[in-house]
Amino acid sequence: MTSSMQAASALPNDRAVPKAPVRTGDVALHVERLHKRYEGIEAVAGLSFDIRAGEVFGLLGPNGAGKTTTISIVSTLLRATSGDAKVFGHSVHNDVASVRHLIGVVPQELALYPELTGLENLRFFGRMYGVPKDELERRIVRLLELVGLEGRRNDRVVTFSGGMKRRLNLAVSMVHQPKLILLDEPTVGVDPHSRENIFTIVEQLRDAGTAILYTTHYMEEAERLCNRLGIMDEGKIIALGSLDSLLAEAGCSEVIELHGLPAGMDLTSLHLGEHSCRIETRDDVVRLYVNNAVRMLGPLHQALGRYADTVSVEIAPMRLENLFLQLTGKDLRD
Repeated sequence: MTSSMQAASALPNDRAVPKAPVRTGDVALHVERLHKRYEGIEAVAGLSFDIRAGEVFGLLGPNGAGKTTTISIVSTLLRATSGDAKVFGHSVHNDVASVRHLIGVVPQELALYPELTGLENLRFFGRMYGVPKDELERRIVRLLELVGLEGRRNDRVVTFSGGMKRRLNLAVSMVHQPKLILLDEPTVGVDPHSRENIFTIVEQLRDAGTAILYTTHYMEEAERLCNRLGIMDEGKIIALGSLDSLLAEAGCSEVIELHGLPAGMDLTSLHLGEHSCRIETRDDVVRLYVNNAVRMLGPLHQALGRYADTVSVEIAPMRLENLFLQLTGKDLRD
């Protein structure tokens, strides 16, 4: 049996920075008892949370959890059945015009005009937001540099790669310098270079004081970017806090993965002692959630010694993906 250890204001400057602690800023978004029903189905069921200036808040959940519906309500595209959301004190129901000038939205589906150039798209949306002409031209230059598209400014968007379109879409959301940006799956289908570029921009925006609501199906993105997380399931937030606090509350600090166990082998009756939290089997991998992996290796070796040539053991710290599975029983990418 083998074992391995695995361990707000001006546009930001073009510089990569590490994730910072949550800043104490104004409440940018206050969501209170939000409900949305569709023909008897409750897509959002009493949602409440806050996001502060200078914070990246990750909203995670399986498909159908209510994330996109929540973003649609906050962005004033959809009206809630009850409850409210306020952007810097402005209600998404009663003060739509103010809210729309305070937010930038990057939807899952690209919101660009493919037959216009990158420059023309930014100019069009900037004029829609009423940005003065001279200021708009200065912003466009900086935005194209920020997203790495200054050399393609005069090319039609239809000729762009998927990653380039995503980066331009992000630039469009920033053209009016919003104080809250809603990013709904901003890196779906992009190349590694574009993904890293988007990460850097998000980090810079956060450090400039912008509030960011971020949804993603990629756990590593949430771990890297988000100061706090809200995990949604069936329209409700079932866990809320920083990654460290959520992992601490889970009660297990490490995960032992067993690969290559014989089909039908049942470990549920294995007495693993007080250091074991639970056992889970998924995709032919058995996972033991434990508090002290080292103390579990003896009992495991005793139980699995006869399969030493086929079974491998991997030990790793508890991660967000493990926590998500524990809380929802679902894979985020399902």
